[in-house]
Amino acid sequence: MQLWLAAVGRAKPGPERDLYRQYAGRLQPPLQLREVEEKRPLPVPERKERESDLLLSAVPAGATLVVLDERGRAMGSEPFAERVGRWRDDGVGDLVFLIGGADGHADTVRARADLLLSFGPMTWPHMLVRVLVAEQLWRAQAILAGHPYHRR
Repeated sequence: MQLWLAAVGRAKPGPERDLYRQYAGRLQPPLQLREVEEKRPLPVPERKERESDLLLSAVPAGATLVVLDERGRAMGSEPFAERVGRWRDDGVGDLVFLIGGADGHADTVRARADLLLSFGPMTWPHMLVRVLVAEQLWRAQAILAGHPYHRR
């Protein structure tokens, strides 16, 4: 199963990008990143729609989508690993995680989601959310493999 992360915005050099790369590179196969960006100064509703269109266009056809959204479901690491493992075992070819822009996702993205996932009610910087996704995928792989990385 190929893992993807599609995100609004471009990562700049710095510790967040370095930490993301550290976890993304541990995954087998490595996590693939697609960054999208709308540079035109559009009104918020139009920018949100445009960013959502760009994200969906970055998704491989037939992919399973996990959309990071504050209104999504909060999951512990073990249930998350079980969900990833089920997708893997069911033959999902592409598992894609979507991170929206500052104003979130348009309804079209949320409607297309196979899972709306929240990392809690706090607001997180988008570059740190990339790290959280990569780390939780690494943790999920460790849990599924019986590796001691994850401890309760």
